[in-house]
Amino acid sequence: MSEKTQSVNQSPALKEKMEVVYKVAGEDVKLNSTIVRNYLTKGNGQVTDADLVQFISVCKYNQLNPFLNEAYLIKFGNAPATMVVSKEAFFKRAENHESYDGIQAGIIIDRNNEIIELEGCFSLKDDKLVGGWAKVYRSDRKFPVVSKVNLSEYDKGQSNWKEKPSTMISKVAKVQALREAFPTQLGAMYTSEESGVTIDIDHVDLSERKPVESEVMQQLEPIGTEPKKVQI
Repeated sequence: MSEKTQSVNQSPALKEKMEVVYKVAGEDVKLNSTIVRNYLTKGNGQVTDADLVQFISVCKYNQLNPFLNEAYLIKFGNAPATMVVSKEAFFKRAENHESYDGIQAGIIIDRNNEIIELEGCFSLKDDKLVGGWAKVYRSDRKFPVVSKVNLSEYDKGQSNWKEKPSTMISKVAKVQALREAFPTQLGAMYTSEESGVTIDIDHVDLSERKPVESEVMQQLEPIGTEPKKVQI
């Protein structure tokens, strides 16, 4: 799906209000309306100022780094904007919690009319994939949080769901179990697999290139100046 580069003029007061700097893993993350519009919004729609404020606020509150694809904003046409979070962001927040004690996950298959839960995503050629499962353990709870999801509720036959349905449905089960296990830390965040938004993000090998945020900053005017159009 192609991304639409957007640039709009804003009043200095509004622009200043939407500028934030916060730390993620010891590194500063700087977000403002220009950066989000031009680099972190996917789809062909026009995001509103309210969409931008909400996105920036949620990223700051949850210490998400959107330059590492931990979160992004999606807007198609006149449909409401959607914010989605990566599975990796869920795991980072869970692992930072003192009570996190591990996770088990896998897929649910129909093998010769018998429903079987397999760990991981490996199955036999004749197995029929029907769902995914996950268990999240907390040291302060007696029983794990268990999530079991049906493939039919999430598979729309698009994008990665066609190529690797086992991996995708396992992701859904994992993030749902993590969110239920840590509702305070993850309660308001959803992944693209759950929301049904089919946006693919290319893998970026950060060992071979400078961080995306550095590239953005080199092309943007310093904070406090009028934004310029950025072509990507």
